[in-house]
Amino acid sequence: MTVRPVHRALLSVHDKTGIVELARTLHGHGVELVSTGGTARTLREAGLPVREVADVTGFPEVLDGRVKTLHPAVHSGLLAKRDDATHRATMDRHGLPWIDLLVVNLYPFERTVASGAAAEDCVEQIDVGGPAMLRAAAKNHDGVAVLVDPADYAAVLAGIAGGGTDLALRRRLAGKAFAHTAAYDGAVAAWMAGDALPDTIVFAGRLKQTMRYGENPHQRAALYVGGPARPGIATATQLQGKELSWNNLNDTDSAYELVAELTEAAVVIVKHAIPCGVGTGATMTEAWAKALACDPLSAFGGIVACNRPLDGATAAEIAKIFTEVVIAPAADDAARAALANKTNLRLLVTGNLPDPRAGGLVVRSLAGGLLVQERDRLMATDEQLSVVTRRAPTDAERRDLLLAWTVVKHVRSNAIVLVRDGAAIGIGGGQTSRVDAVELAALKAERAGLKGPCVVASDAFFPFADGLQMAVAAGATAAIQPGGSVRDRDVIAAADAADLAMVFTGNRHFRH
Repeated sequence: MTVRPVHRALLSVHDKTGIVELARTLHGHGVELVSTGGTARTLREAGLPVREVADVTGFPEVLDGRVKTLHPAVHSGLLAKRDDATHRATMDRHGLPWIDLLVVNLYPFERTVASGAAAEDCVEQIDVGGPAMLRAAAKNHDGVAVLVDPADYAAVLAGIAGGGTDLALRRRLAGKAFAHTAAYDGAVAAWMAGDALPDTIVFAGRLKQTMRYGENPHQRAALYVGGPARPGIATATQLQGKELSWNNLNDTDSAYELVAELTEAAVVIVKHAIPCGVGTGATMTEAWAKALACDPLSAFGGIVACNRPLDGATAAEIAKIFTEVVIAPAADDAARAALANKTNLRLLVTGNLPDPRAGGLVVRSLAGGLLVQERDRLMATDEQLSVVTRRAPTDAERRDLLLAWTVVKHVRSNAIVLVRDGAAIGIGGGQTSRVDAVELAALKAERAGLKGPCVVASDAFFPFADGLQMAVAAGATAAIQPGGSVRDRDVIAAADAADLAMVFTGNRHFRH
């Protein structure tokens, strides 16, 4: 295994974590330090001898620093083959310096975009020289070690202390460098594309967590984070509990995206990525009680999502049943104490709620490709409702209809949701017929002892009057649905016959 000593290192980093300590140790091993701009200044202030890149190239930084390392004196030192006589002769003839170690991380493009900076400021954070050097060093990893992550500094220093870096380490670091530049370019490309679906799509993420297994024990799985900043499960801070599983992550994401759409204090309970309880109220404790009442049987072992900071009283109530995960924007000391002895419960805080109106893409793999679509960011509003029956909904019915329409958007199709007084009382989803979905929602309400007057939401139109008539039998007094069926007249007639108020939205919320 080829070991390469390090005589000269080029350091140019935006993230200066550990850079002084790295450079000091390199200097202690007799390594010449070459650097640029702010990195050189940082090292000098630490009392370390540094040679400016401009001294190596014989050419000053120009164009406000846009051009400083794009020079043959830099890239020859990175790309020259150590064991090639012709390359060595060329380097000697032109007096070009060999570079054995490259330490580079890139301008904070993603952070700049996330800050809401103007387009021209984002463009200035598109690194050019950094990726060029990283790719050159990574390509020539037979002779050059490349560092993009401070977490790898120790491994390289250990190698240098033993005489040099070995090929296995350099190859691993090269792969990491290529992944780093690919992710960076992917972020730039996504920003350039905006809301469009581009001709070529690039997805990149950083490994955050490996899991014991995926959906099943025979499947390997991991969590990667990346893309536009969005508060939620991928970036949450875990305050307690054992490691999250694949299913925990998937279910928690579903729960948090739904609860973020609700403006009142709200709690959502999810089981197997399907809501089984949704409640709103004046307090989080009231919202929790309503959510639990919807389907207490399914709530056992479920995921709980809150759209307000978790307080001690609500946490104490949640602690009374077995819960896998609780996620909220924050949790006060009393809430943490109330859940502390539930060692298997994972408590997560996100700092904020995701914006339901924000753009973004939803991606699903299939054999030989990817299905990509825009996030369903259409929200329920009073203005979109069109009354199609003789009777218009009352104010109370209208409020519940909007809640039901919000919830049904997050239930697997075919989906039916029954709501009363700011809470779901029956949810039927993932059925192959709409009649079955109504029947399931009614059964859930009856089993929970909640059967009675309510409103009903259907994620797509009622193709026949039978589904609506079953909802009426279950207690529905008002309905919300997209409309658009060739039999709309029959369905409206059935609603009028039952004195049911019905509104059309003009759009559907299939969720497969």
